[in-house]
Amino acid sequence: MKARTLAVCLLATPAFGATSEPLSLFGISAGKNTLSVPMQVVILLTLMTLLPAAVMSITPFLRITVVLHFLRQALGTQTTPSNQVLLGLALFLTILIMQPVAAEMYHRGWEPMENGKLTTEQAMTEAAQPLRQFLARFAREKDIRLFLELAHAPAPRSRADLDLKILIPAYILSELKTGFQIGAVLFLPFLVIDLVVASVTLSVGMVQLPPVMISAPFKILLFVLVDGWNLVVGSLMRSFYQ
Repeated sequence: MKARTLAVCLLATPAFGATSEPLSLFGISAGKNTLSVPMQVVILLTLMTLLPAAVMSITPFLRITVVLHFLRQALGTQTTPSNQVLLGLALFLTILIMQPVAAEMYHRGWEPMENGKLTTEQAMTEAAQPLRQFLARFAREKDIRLFLELAHAPAPRSRADLDLKILIPAYILSELKTGFQIGAVLFLPFLVIDLVVASVTLSVGMVQLPPVMISAPFKILLFVLVDGWNLVVGSLMRSFYQ
């Protein structure tokens, strides 16, 4: 509490507001032609709040979480694995896939800007190129045409010329469709087990015991015998490297 109070007092003093060096570390300046420091802090915090949602939407995290959710529903294990475990697995798989893209963005944008070779706007443009190429690989042409029509934008010469405001929502729709397709395929073998168990229990007159309770151990056993986690995660990872 003392440290927080001290920080608030420092921010409130004119001397701190007049000094731009500490704030310049966060890209905040206190010049005459810029916004006030409190307004810049509010904008920065707002962008940081929206950053996790943006990162989850423009990375493989979207497809991986959708597929893992469908897998858990197909197994019928309710909350096992827990949401934290599934999100952690999806996060580390996303880092593994996006590491080359992030490294290229760093080398093309951040390093030249640090060395004074590029301005901030030029660095952002250069850093966006690897991300644009990654998104264009998985965005369907149908979804791209949809958002080009909605935005009343002219068709580009190639996918490399697509604007991110068109490419990002097209990528999200494409990933949602792909995730649902994979989830539907995952459901099929477990659905067969549910149907077989339900027909057997009804034929022998076991109406008091829900068929789901009987089929759950068989589904888990089948998933373990075929090494399901290895197959699912391996297929997901290979789908991004094709």
